[in-house]
Amino acid sequence: MRGCCLLPVLLAAVLAPPAGAAAQDRPRLAPSRVAVPPVIDGVLDDVAWQGAPTVRGFETWSPDYGKPMTDDTEVSLAYDAENLYFAFRCFDRDPGKIKTSVNSRDRIRADDWVGINLDSFNDQQSLYTFYANALGIQMDARYAAGHEDFGFDAVWYSVGRIDAEGYVVEVRIPFKSLRYAGTEPVTMSVIFERQITRRSEMGTWPPLRPGANNFLVQTIPIDVAGIEHYTLLELLPAAIYSNQHARDAAGTLRETRDEGELSLTATYGVTSRLTLDGTINPDFSQVESDAGQIDVNLRSALFYPEKRPFFLEGNEIFSVSGPTTADPLQAIVHTRTVVDPLGGVKLSGKVSAVDTLAILYAPDDPADAPGGSPDAAQVGAARYKRSFREDSHVGGFFTTRSHGGLSNQVFGGDGALRLDGESTLGYYGFLSRTDDPATAGGGDGHAWGAEYTRDTRRLGVNAAALDISRAFRTDVGYLTRAGVTTLRAGATPRFYPRNRRVLRRLDVPISTEHTRDHAADRWESFTPLGVRAILPRRTTLAAGYRFASEIFEGEEFDTSGYSVSASSQVTRQLQLAGSFVRRRAIYYEADPFGGRSRDASLQVTYLPTDNLHLELGVLYADFDRGSDGARLYDYTIVRSRNTVQVNRHLFFRGILEYNSYRQQLFTDLLASFTYVPGTVIYAGYGAVQDRPDYLTVRRGLFFKASYLWRL
Repeated sequence: MRGCCLLPVLLAAVLAPPAGAAAQDRPRLAPSRVAVPPVIDGVLDDVAWQGAPTVRGFETWSPDYGKPMTDDTEVSLAYDAENLYFAFRCFDRDPGKIKTSVNSRDRIRADDWVGINLDSFNDQQSLYTFYANALGIQMDARYAAGHEDFGFDAVWYSVGRIDAEGYVVEVRIPFKSLRYAGTEPVTMSVIFERQITRRSEMGTWPPLRPGANNFLVQTIPIDVAGIEHYTLLELLPAAIYSNQHARDAAGTLRETRDEGELSLTATYGVTSRLTLDGTINPDFSQVESDAGQIDVNLRSALFYPEKRPFFLEGNEIFSVSGPTTADPLQAIVHTRTVVDPLGGVKLSGKVSAVDTLAILYAPDDPADAPGGSPDAAQVGAARYKRSFREDSHVGGFFTTRSHGGLSNQVFGGDGALRLDGESTLGYYGFLSRTDDPATAGGGDGHAWGAEYTRDTRRLGVNAAALDISRAFRTDVGYLTRAGVTTLRAGATPRFYPRNRRVLRRLDVPISTEHTRDHAADRWESFTPLGVRAILPRRTTLAAGYRFASEIFEGEEFDTSGYSVSASSQVTRQLQLAGSFVRRRAIYYEADPFGGRSRDASLQVTYLPTDNLHLELGVLYADFDRGSDGARLYDYTIVRSRNTVQVNRHLFFRGILEYNSYRQQLFTDLLASFTYVPGTVIYAGYGAVQDRPDYLTVRRGLFFKASYLWRL
């Protein structure tokens, strides 16, 4: 199997056509160059918009393709030497029903919004996505290889206003916030998007045809000439103060930390498409804690998304092609494995029109790294990707982590081929080498996988195969299970009723998956059958039954069961989502046994005003032993998150979370002012109290201030 990591490279080199072959066939847009920039105020009375090219004729892509959106949308484009400008006129026949809110960044998915999907290199490999609701509140992300990372935050400006005709959004995106080619003129490409919540409509210009990863390959090129090709230099100094107390064995609450720290992060634009990032004594503390998850009776570790700014720059480059979304190998580079870095350096971006590179090094704090050595763990990752026709590409990875005699290296390749407008093939192949004194030397392992996807208006199909050896290990990535071979095939027929006032679309997903557990040399299966209905007001109803078995510690267990779920924007103020799963299950321990479990969730979001956000979340899980019906655990997490959003910059937020299994109450209070990403002030308080007397066992105060300098 040592040759498996070379297969993706050879396959792409033989099959992929040259880069740029299809780009010439797409129509082009020419934004107007303006001498006087428009004022970003949500009013389209600027001279800059007079005579600017305007596009219209948005058509839906969800719940169906190719239907005119219920209300018209017009988008105008302009630019100057330093900025791109966009103006959206969104008509609405009933402006009083526009769903919007004054919210913090990245929390507007349930609102009516407009979006700019910008391919700044016009290479169909990745997108910047900029969204703004009807009041101009922002959400942004980076999209690549089928993954949209909303942890990304860019500096850009938007204002929205609701009026008698609907709403207007004006946007300014500085070129300093983008990475782009150093050509003259610079060619980018774009797709404009709009969501109308109450009608469950999402539409675009240009209209999209169905197809796998269709946004990447259907952008329209735009040419901008005479723009500033700058040398970017950003400095982000931060000051942090923390005071913490914890209760000792005698029951006394004692101070465990009282200190302030200074940190500095810098970004240097080697070119307009390649950046060098460095950080010294970085503050990687999270401002908001991760929401509680059920952490009992787990087969694999919980996954937490990356939220730390230094790691988020260029993070999409590390995305892996192939069957990773719902399979054991979910990431080759998962930067939250770097627990508490002493510093870090990263080079990321494009080194040519078709070559992309990312190199990361970060020494991890020895107190948190495995192995017991007093020295820092050495963590590194490198990624190279070469693009071909449309969104096809081939790439390679190398990762390493070493500490206290324990070391792990992974290398190999991945790629994606666009077979036609509706079909793609993704694949990967990796080798790992581990030296682990605790297991008498570790060993060599491999992982390979491939997935075929085809998507049309009425039918989506996929087929995948993967093999992960028992010795494969990725200490810098995220792997939930090794020693498996999996074969999977599925199809989702879609039905569109003639009268769509109530039912917009009906999906019937059908799939079957069979996995051989290498240690037991036995097969397990997973065959879900279900139905999913899409209704107005972003309402989705789903139900299904799965016929399933699972191998654990050499034994086979029946894990069949049923599930139901629903989500809906019930009114302009009220959003509900919930799910319930009842199934046979395994109690994961050295001597496992079967039983029955129930899992349930409920999320309620209520906005009595645009500025007040009340959220309540409930998670529940239990397990009954199969032999005698004894209840082994009840686990409930109740989380209340309440925010007063004074304006787009300032909010006050309180979180109260109760964990019935741990018998703990968690309190988290935060005041936050964000002018732009990087220029922030935070002040917070957190405490943990234990039942039955609700004594405080831990508490802490923190303050953070940082300022983004662009030189």
